[in-house]
Amino acid sequence: MEVNDMTMNVVGQHIEMEFQEDSQRTRAAALLRLPDGTELRAHGQAKRNPIDPAQPRVGEEIAAARALTDLAHQLMEKAAVEIEDSTHKPVRSLV
Repeated sequence: MEVNDMTMNVVGQHIEMEFQEDSQRTRAAALLRLPDGTELRAHGQAKRNPIDPAQPRVGEEIAAARALTDLAHQLMEKAAVEIEDSTHKPVRSLV
């Protein structure tokens, strides 16, 4: 068995998620603070069809997923800009 000399650095990022709800709509707001001091904010919402039963948890899950999707796109854009800044070449796609 070979010993690997590479050391893994464990880093973490926390996302704060808040919800606002009324009888028809759930809104989610996500905040991600990056180690470089950047704060990314994202939003998502879910709207309940009036004929569907009220299930606040489902609305929160949908709104959160949409906010996280928005956040993922922002992170990809930030990474693309950083790659372009360091390589001086356009980034075609990170997805």
